[in-house]
Amino acid sequence: MHIPSRAVRAARLLGVAALPLALAACGSADASSATAPASPSSVSAAKDPDAGLLTGAQLKKALAPASSFAAGFTLTPGGARDTGDTFTSPSSAAAAAPDCAKLNGTGWIEVTGVSGVSFAQNDYVDKNTSEDVAQEIDAYRGTASADVLKGLARKAAACTGFTDSDTHSKVKVAGARTPGVGDAAYTVTLTDSAWENGATLIAARVGTNVVSVMSTDGHDDGAATARKLVREVVASLKSLPQTSS
Repeated sequence: MHIPSRAVRAARLLGVAALPLALAACGSADASSATAPASPSSVSAAKDPDAGLLTGAQLKKALAPASSFAAGFTLTPGGARDTGDTFTSPSSAAAAAPDCAKLNGTGWIEVTGVSGVSFAQNDYVDKNTSEDVAQEIDAYRGTASADVLKGLARKAAACTGFTDSDTHSKVKVAGARTPGVGDAAYTVTLTDSAWENGATLIAARVGTNVVSVMSTDGHDDGAATARKLVREVVASLKSLPQTSS
């Protein structure tokens, strides 16, 4: 419901006052030309929802460089992507049974169903062992980054296991909160008797951003490499001058 401003109400009262006709006409004209100030809601709606968020080009600077990866690991062709200087529309999928198989991939953070407005990512693979290490940073509006961490915990709890489409074997899923990394962090471990090594996935929130890494490097389900990488990217992200909190 629109409520007239005090200026408009005063002008309307002036128009019906017992004054000379000319003055009444003038008051009526003032009333018709009065403009109500913009409401707080309209001002809020005009505000840029992506103000203060990092672009893909900025997030790319926080990704760990090639020197951070062990000898033999090289950047996967076409695996390095980012949203540049633009933002995309966010989305949030309705609550439903999780697609647990999404955990078995470099873009595994998508299992939460919440997408950000910008991102940067790349993937390093050892061609001799096929071990894989991937890193990604996504920026979210408002409190969505916190929702991603909460959603990941729920999805991991619901995903007790899934079938590997390549080996047709059963993959076991285990998740746990991870203290001391970023503002909040969660780790998911994937193991399968048909695999030579399992995989460790870690998501860490830094303000409105979420760092996600995946590692199959080493003989510990990729855990040591994943922990080292996520800490490095979190520290690098915090050093960026425009990181929102």
